[in-house]
Amino acid sequence: MLKIEYRIQSEIRVAFQEILERYMLIGSKLRQEVNGIIEEAKETEFCSCINQYQTLSFDIGCINCLRKRVINLLCHKGLKATLCVSKWKHTKNYPAGSHEYIEVMASTQGRKKQIPLVIELEFRDQFEIAKACDEYMKLVDKLPLCYVGKTEYLNPIVGVMCDAAKRSMEEKKLHMGPWRKRSFMQMKWSGTSERRSLNDEPLRQLLHQSCSKSSKPAAAGIISKRKLDASC
Repeated sequence: MLKIEYRIQSEIRVAFQEILERYMLIGSKLRQEVNGIIEEAKETEFCSCINQYQTLSFDIGCINCLRKRVINLLCHKGLKATLCVSKWKHTKNYPAGSHEYIEVMASTQGRKKQIPLVIELEFRDQFEIAKACDEYMKLVDKLPLCYVGKTEYLNPIVGVMCDAAKRSMEEKKLHMGPWRKRSFMQMKWSGTSERRSLNDEPLRQLLHQSCSKSSKPAAAGIISKRKLDASC
């Protein structure tokens, strides 16, 4: 039984590593550029709201303000970036909820049409579990802190992590909440998400209800003057 379990865990690690390698290989130049913009955003005083310490990863401001700042910087550099909001209703299987992430348009070799790329600023945190087994935590540690890439690589990563989370819960004899399941997690980055400009008044109120009036206005309405190459 232990040999079978070890073999399964080994197969999961190998498959997971292959997915991550493909993800890291495609769009590496683009990812480096976007990650640089994210770091640039963190170095600015991007948050002035009362929620600036209510965040999972960042002790320098709230995630809503950071997300807004990153979109501003992307647009100021001539890129087409928007805020996406995924929403789902309460069902017998899942609680109602919503999730926000960034989408930026990128070009690919041989294609005139641009493709959307997902930017998730707290990607690794989405899979943190209390009392997880060591094998699961090793997988979490391999995840990028921020995800920048296509959904075709995102969904397989989510699938492996959710399956591993289920095994971890079973090993620890813990209940797995519906919000940990693959179908629920994938709804967070749904292709049917609502896309909004930061210039929209309702969205500004949603993101920054508690921000001071002295915050700089968003500039997400800037028309893209350059293209990102997702094939680099």
